[in-house]
Amino acid sequence: MSGDVDPEDKTEEPTEKRLHDAVERGEVAFSREAPLFASLSATLLVLIFVIPARAEALLTALVGLIDDPAGWRIERGEDVLALASPIVDASMHFLLPTVILLTVAGVLASVAQSPPNIVPDRILPDASRISLRKGLSRLFGARGWTEFLKSLIKLAAVIAVAMMMLIGQKVVLLTSMDIDPGLLPQRVLDLAVKTVAAVLVATVVVAAADLAWSRILWRRDHRMSKQEVKEELRQAEGDRMIKARLRSLRLDRSRKRMLSAVPRATMVVVNPTHYAVAMRYVRSEGGAPMVVAKGADFIALKIRSIAEENAIPVIEDKPLARSLYAAVEVDRSIPAEFYRAVAEIVHLIQQRKGQWASRRQ
Repeated sequence: MSGDVDPEDKTEEPTEKRLHDAVERGEVAFSREAPLFASLSATLLVLIFVIPARAEALLTALVGLIDDPAGWRIERGEDVLALASPIVDASMHFLLPTVILLTVAGVLASVAQSPPNIVPDRILPDASRISLRKGLSRLFGARGWTEFLKSLIKLAAVIAVAMMMLIGQKVVLLTSMDIDPGLLPQRVLDLAVKTVAAVLVATVVVAAADLAWSRILWRRDHRMSKQEVKEELRQAEGDRMIKARLRSLRLDRSRKRMLSAVPRATMVVVNPTHYAVAMRYVRSEGGAPMVVAKGADFIALKIRSIAEENAIPVIEDKPLARSLYAAVEVDRSIPAEFYRAVAEIVHLIQQRKGQWASRRQ
């Protein structure tokens, strides 16, 4: 229904439910600059930790091969493998950590913004998504031009930072032609580290701004009309009423089931009208007395009424009734701390057994 509403009518901020539903559909705020920032961070780690350790092994393998061309014996396929094996091994040790770091960084940056969520509706083919008009509007509409200008500004900012960094290192670049060739790789590496670090700082600002902008656009895209807000509130109110009704029905069933167990009780302790706890204790059944029903106020009166109808002894003991009601759940045996008090009631009932027996008759 929201698709039939004029975008100009969507003036209300999205509700939490609206945003939650959007996330469930896989529609989340996503910044393309966050993965770029993560990749640049990984690149900086590679330049600082991986290249110095791995490049030397690769150079050693290459130098050993170039310095002794006469030692190249290529007569069979095995000779080619033997010749290339040291270079391949050194290259793999050099490239593998780089590829892993860059891949993991990009994936983590994407997952941090949009946790994995399989949405079947977005996976299944849908002809309605194939629209030349919508595609052109995305490219040449206001959103498309905004994205284009953003890209230009971000590119210009990164280039400007890199150029300022290189201009600041102009003396280092010019003097590099006169230094010992053996020192040149380290100087180039130092320059690369400084340049990437400077670009990384600029990317932090760009990524933070882009993420904030993406969040603003995401919320704006999910704005609601006043009618949609009313319908959602009405639906939520209906859901609350249904849940309350179901909860009430469950309580009623539980209450009826509990009251149906009162005739099985052998004693009821009351307070005298606020609390009532019905217990069953038969010596031949073994075990401690068990609470078969309990209630307060109206339910307490109902338990007492059922007990009197079935000539079940009703004993008034305010402290015990209150304590049993608070401490023991239905269908549970009483704790040991109540044994003495309940035993006294059982003894009292045994003494008045004839009195209650006459009531049953």
